Amino acid sequence: MDTVNGGDTTTKHELILGHIQTLPIGTRISVRAVAKELGVSEGTAYKAIKEAEAAGLVSTKERIGTVRIDRKRRESLDQLTFKEVSDIVEGQVFGGASGLDKPLHKFVIGAMELEAMLRYIDQGSLLIVGNRISAHRCALEQGAGVLITGGFEPTAEVQRLADEQGLPILTSRHDTFTVASMINRAMYDRLIKRKIMLIEDIVTFSRPADVLRIGNSIGEYRTLSLDTGQTRFPVLDERSRVIGMMTAKDAAGAAGEVLIDKLMTRHPITAAPNITVTSAAHTMAAEGIDLLPVVDRHRKLLGVITRQEVLDAMRFAGKQPESGETFDDLMWSGFMEEKPERQEDALSLTYTGVVTPQMSGSLGMVSEGILVTLMTQAGRRMVRELGKRDYILESMTTYFVRPVQIDSEITITPRALELSRKSTKLEIELRGQDGLAVKAMMTAQMMDAY
Repeated sequence: MDTVNGGDTTTKHELILGHIQTLPIGTRISVRAVAKELGVSEGTAYKAIKEAEAAGLVSTKERIGTVRIDRKRRESLDQLTFKEVSDIVEGQVFGGASGLDKPLHKFVIGAMELEAMLRYIDQGSLLIVGNRISAHRCALEQGAGVLITGGFEPTAEVQRLADEQGLPILTSRHDTFTVASMINRAMYDRLIKRKIMLIEDIVTFSRPADVLRIGNSIGEYRTLSLDTGQTRFPVLDERSRVIGMMTAKDAAGAAGEVLIDKLMTRHPITAAPNITVTSAAHTMAAEGIDLLPVVDRHRKLLGVITRQEVLDAMRFAGKQPESGETFDDLMWSGFMEEKPERQEDALSLTYTGVVTPQMSGSLGMVSEGILVTLMTQAGRRMVRELGKRDYILESMTTYFVRPVQIDSEITITPRALELSRKSTKLEIELRGQDGLAVKAMMTAQMMDAY
């Protein structure tokens, strides 16, 4: 039975949500721990944590669990604010400036009768409409912002109402269709960004990292290594800035009383919290390191990330449903995979598709850049299919034999000349209706992410 204040469930939920808000960003949260600490049932704790997730206070990820996150960052990523909309449509603010930082969850195009329009307008929405004064007033009364198109300005009465309600009323010189397209594109770009995982999304900054200080000795390094099972530690100065990295190689053969600042690797590689997980993975693979300090702009240590954590995060991201298609996704959308018929072609796949007019260059043929992108996409899919991993491209030499006509069917066949744990070499052929059009040799560094 719940014991908090003897009150109702709503009160207990508020207590749990308030508790979660006091936790540092990055803190891991469990139902059992919250229930025990606040004296509530696990069922109540579970429901409250789910409410916190819906409110953007926490995030639950595979292999990581539920973690306290920055709600402002999540909202800015998922939703546009009225101020951002104003910037996108080159707008001007005529009233309700105090509400510019409010997020909007949808926009409504006012191309219908007023009574029908009101059924679609609610709090947090944006009405896009021309010079219809009654629609401006009704939208504000419904809790929605207003964007007036065509360069028209609101009346003084509507401006006063916008100020009273704290809801922006904006104007743009563009027509309704143009501003709707501009806002829709910006929202679509936000969906794509949500797929991109950053270091700050997976590092638990509240978890203290195992570190060494500038005055520690080799003996203390060996003790820490024995206690933790790790061999690589950041070395911090008195202001918690990363100034070195101590590894087993650095300590080999040294006496226990020797200070680590005599042997450590100075100016170590570090990462900022806002870089992508893929970039961190490439750095760690290229440099052969298994632990990367995450630092702020003053090189103060925020946390550490291991190579396994990076690879687990990439594996998790690769399994997520598509929430927005990039240009590469759109170009590849019409291609189909064909399995090899002969046993000797087991390390090759063929992809068939039709090139569209949007792929054409200035001379009316398919753009060379598009062809290279399609070949790169085919190579990556083949490696994922056969090697169950991904790669980072190192080099690609391309030979263009003949141009490719638009609306023609093409086949792309990547073949693995070498497919090992560390690297791959591919030969890729692109054929059109007249035969071989492009041939490429590609080398890439493998990543254990799939």
